[in-house]
Amino acid sequence: MGTTSIASQSSHIAVEIASPVARIGLLHPPLNVIDIPMMEELARTLAAIDARTDVSVIVIRGAGKAFSAGVDVAAHSPDKVEQMLAKFHGVVRALVATKKVAIAVVHGLCLGGGAELAMVCDVVFTSDDAEWGFPEIKLGCFPPVACTALAALVGQKRAAELILTGRSVTGKEAAEIGLATHCAPERQLDSAVHACVGQLARLSPAALAVAKKASYAWDSMHLDKGLARAEKVYLEDLMKIADAQEGINAFMEKRPPRWTGR
Repeated sequence: MGTTSIASQSSHIAVEIASPVARIGLLHPPLNVIDIPMMEELARTLAAIDARTDVSVIVIRGAGKAFSAGVDVAAHSPDKVEQMLAKFHGVVRALVATKKVAIAVVHGLCLGGGAELAMVCDVVFTSDDAEWGFPEIKLGCFPPVACTALAALVGQKRAAELILTGRSVTGKEAAEIGLATHCAPERQLDSAVHACVGQLARLSPAALAVAKKASYAWDSMHLDKGLARAEKVYLEDLMKIADAQEGINAFMEKRPPRWTGR
């Protein structure tokens, strides 16, 4: 299928390029938690792939038993949170801005930042029994990317419910509400992805890049402004709330949070 074949692995991701497809595997067992080193590796990899003229499709999936259980809770501490938001949102912005068609392939847990990473891809395949959700509110936090972009995918009322309750949905429901593109039994995911990649590989990479740019012209403006606003609220409002620190501390200490409403 391709003329160039390159495989590499860093500490938290594996990359395989067989033009016109670049495959990125999240590789942080057991649940592919997205920590700051993974964010840095993803940002470097996406920039390198975007510069390649022989690649038109990026496929992202999680190794092992999950896509990703989300961003490392330890990175939400006051001394790391600003860096974490900047680096993670840099990866999100890179996925939206890349000239390549980004495909997420989801199985197992796809939660929080993992779900945000998947939802900003252009096409999303999910196993019907995958678990999607934005559980940040249960830690006294909120998901900035979902707060900014989820309503455009699933509608305002569904987005509000998912963000404000933190409830999980199956891959089947994720596809039904527009959070994912297609769902299938996990054993059938590879063939579905292969068929989609085959269709894209026959198309003009230049035309795909321009069509993607035009498709997101309006949403990109909203994402840039909305995400900047959500980051400001996160750092200036949320991080001053005692309950936010209590939620993170309780998770790290494996105990129920004791909310004070402050």
